[in-house]
Amino acid sequence: MSVYIALLHFPVYNKNKDVVTTCITSFDLHDIARSACTYGIRKYYVVNPLAAQRQFAERIMSHWMKDESQEFNPTRGEAFKLIDLKSSLKDVIEDIEKKEKKKPVIVATSARQKGAHAYEELAGEIKDNNNPYLLLFGTGYGLCEEVTDGADIVLEPILGGTEYNHLSVRSAVAIILDRLFARAGNAKKADKITGRKMK
Repeated sequence: MSVYIALLHFPVYNKNKDVVTTCITSFDLHDIARSACTYGIRKYYVVNPLAAQRQFAERIMSHWMKDESQEFNPTRGEAFKLIDLKSSLKDVIEDIEKKEKKKPVIVATSARQKGAHAYEELAGEIKDNNNPYLLLFGTGYGLCEEVTDGADIVLEPILGGTEYNHLSVRSAVAIILDRLFARAGNAKKADKITGRKMK
């Protein structure tokens, strides 16, 4: 499985639908890296065009890669090894092409009712072919339309049991990775516990 994820801080929307650059947060570095490590993601790209923001992320990463930090929390250091900082989505795609010798299938995620590609369908496609896949996640109020329009696939949104629809990106990444890559046995156990019927 050659699956990569990228967290974009630009181009994304703010609540007024202006195109902005958002800030990197330590929570997104820590939590998404651990989710990526858990589900076998090859690389977690953090994309921000601002050098000061990338330097901020580098300071956090370097702390957890020190020998004393590795001794204190070795699993955190293992997850941080997956992070790669880039200044643009173009740089991410070029890096994957160098690694894989082919362009990745680009999958955009969105909370807006735009995507129609089902999780089960994408999971089957990833399992059944040798193409690399790049899953894009947006900060702020989501990926700009130029990103989603340029993607090969747009996943269906995560829908809960209410009209509230504003998950943190960390939660969204974890849910989507679980839907795509959870072990079948875990899903069956969960269905037995909750009484949900398998589709």
